[in-house]
Amino acid sequence: MAKALAAKNESVMGLLVKGGVLMIPLAILFGLAIFFFIERLIAIKKASKIEENFMSIIRDHVVNGNVTAARSLAKNTNNPVARMIDKGLQRIGKPIDAIEKSMDNVGKLEVYKMEKNLNILSVISRIAPLFGFVGTIFGLILLLKDFAAAANPAISDIADSMYVK
Repeated sequence: MAKALAAKNESVMGLLVKGGVLMIPLAILFGLAIFFFIERLIAIKKASKIEENFMSIIRDHVVNGNVTAARSLAKNTNNPVARMIDKGLQRIGKPIDAIEKSMDNVGKLEVYKMEKNLNILSVISRIAPLFGFVGTIFGLILLLKDFAAAANPAISDIADSMYVK
């Protein structure tokens, strides 16, 4: 009864330590995933912030024929949308297709910039389960080794191997 009560009070760190050496790379991958997730979250939130009346000011400038003021506002605003608008304003006077194509190209470049470091998260999401599978195999090997070593293995020997698994 005392052993069952002690098992219920075991800490998460204790369980992680019992997981063995394979928990170290898993912890490193977890830390990297959290870091890159937060970094991309901050970058995307920053990129999505745009002044509330930015588009109406740009529209007013263009309607009034003051394209240079509209371009100046777009250039001085550090935002992906502003860079796309600036590219469109640069092309005023050209065919609509050319304007749309240049704005689309700038949009693709901005999306590419926002996707930076997402490939690292993809690699981590593919590698981390492999460490789990290796841990399972390693735990089963320890379990079979314990069975072979002892003619009558105790449940605690089996449990230690299962922690690694």
